[in-house]
Amino acid sequence: MRIEQVHDLEHEGLDDYRNLTDVALRRVREPLEGLYIAESAKVIRRALEAGHRPRSVLLQDKWLGDIAPFLEGHDVTVFMADAELLEQITGFQMHRGALAAMHRPRLPDPAELLEGARRVVVFEDIVDHTNVGAGFRAVAGLGADAVLIGPRCADPLYRRSVRVSMGTVLQVPWTRLPEWPDAGEVLHRAGFEIAALALTDDAVALDEYAAEAPERVALLMGSEGDGLSEAAMAAADRAVRIPMHHGVDSLNVASAAAVALWELRTR
Repeated sequence: MRIEQVHDLEHEGLDDYRNLTDVALRRVREPLEGLYIAESAKVIRRALEAGHRPRSVLLQDKWLGDIAPFLEGHDVTVFMADAELLEQITGFQMHRGALAAMHRPRLPDPAELLEGARRVVVFEDIVDHTNVGAGFRAVAGLGADAVLIGPRCADPLYRRSVRVSMGTVLQVPWTRLPEWPDAGEVLHRAGFEIAALALTDDAVALDEYAAEAPERVALLMGSEGDGLSEAAMAAADRAVRIPMHHGVDSLNVASAAAVALWELRTR
């Protein structure tokens, strides 16, 4: 571990941390360059415990004591600067103390991820990073085995997703699926019944479905606005709904995932 004091914006090695508030730029640049940003000591610790490798760390001087013990044995540079300079570099006030540029891990093949799993969640076209992060937190808390996301789903390793998930995106196994119908074939070959949460005329109530649910269930959940695509519904084996009151027709995707996973919990 090497420590470098930063005194100006042009300090070498800070490119990973510039323009962190530019969502359009970061969601293209970070996957392309094989990195993601972990924010806060807790999230950085979870990333390291998950076996992810740090590229560098950026923090305010006073936080070094909280971060240094986790970096023992890592070949990493720790950049330290005052609060004003950190805000100029990143574009926001770093209330959480520290940022780490991490190497992205290899995403597993979907078939590899599904082997031995019993309950998984599939997110199709969830484009809001906050919803993705909250969805992963629900999955982690309620004990599903994995998350699979569609090609257009927001990046679980984007800084906001990681932060909202409380770092659980670094703990829950996940990967990307191909387009439909190939995605359905991947799930079916692994022995999963695809249960789509949707408001269709033939949808069964969640508690009724849970009472006779098969051993392997993939809960399929759609986008914030349009719900599940026609292609996704065509691949699904069953449609399932959460009974609601007071004219409410649906829940936030993370809340819906939590309710469904609790009802389908394995005993």
